[in-house]
Amino acid sequence: MNEQPETQEESKKKNVVQAIQQLGQTNVPQLESNIFCLPIIGQIEGHLVMPPQNKTTKYEHVIPQIVAAEQNPKIEGVVLILNTVGGDVEAGLAISEMIATMSKPTVSIVLGGGHSIGAPIAVSADVSFIAETATMTIHPIRLTGLVIGVPQTFEYLERMQDRVIRFISSHSKVTDEKLRELMFRTGELARDIGTNVVGKDAVEIGLIDRVGGISDALQELYRLIQEQKEENNDASLDASS
Repeated sequence: MNEQPETQEESKKKNVVQAIQQLGQTNVPQLESNIFCLPIIGQIEGHLVMPPQNKTTKYEHVIPQIVAAEQNPKIEGVVLILNTVGGDVEAGLAISEMIATMSKPTVSIVLGGGHSIGAPIAVSADVSFIAETATMTIHPIRLTGLVIGVPQTFEYLERMQDRVIRFISSHSKVTDEKLRELMFRTGELARDIGTNVVGKDAVEIGLIDRVGGISDALQELYRLIQEQKEENNDASLDASS
């Protein structure tokens, strides 16, 4: 017996399910927005695949989305929603560099947590926000698995640490010295070194720009979009005169 051809509605449902399974998200069809929302949720997965029970953000999914948002003329701004425990250092830095080098306005907001390598991603946007109850853990880079205890290993760790510190300090108001002091502070985290900063504390030390919620972040993003439009109009007028 011949199978019935798949209807358009069934095909659409199947595509939505596949998008949820593969990317952990689906586009909301009711509203076509000029804002692209990029969630950084759970552990940032790099070259190693995390166990299936871990909630992850896969960098091979995120990077093409950033490129698509940069190329799409209908997208005028990007909002990053962070609730991450951190993860792969190089994957986190790759995402951070891509966000920082976008030509379109970007705003980030830390909701819940923006820990570890989540900090560079949070500060990579043009303006960063943090919810009043959200936290950020600033700590040194750690290695997992087999570690060879030779000077070269520690030198490599130090260079990686410098990359993270340099990126954070160049994209926020916190100084290198303050960041190192937060990273290597003892006695605040059980069985570890580092600092846990909450909401307004992150703003006071210069790590994050403002305390606010999603409406504050979107309002600022709309302002940046309008500002960029005016600058482009002025530039085109100067070119034509």
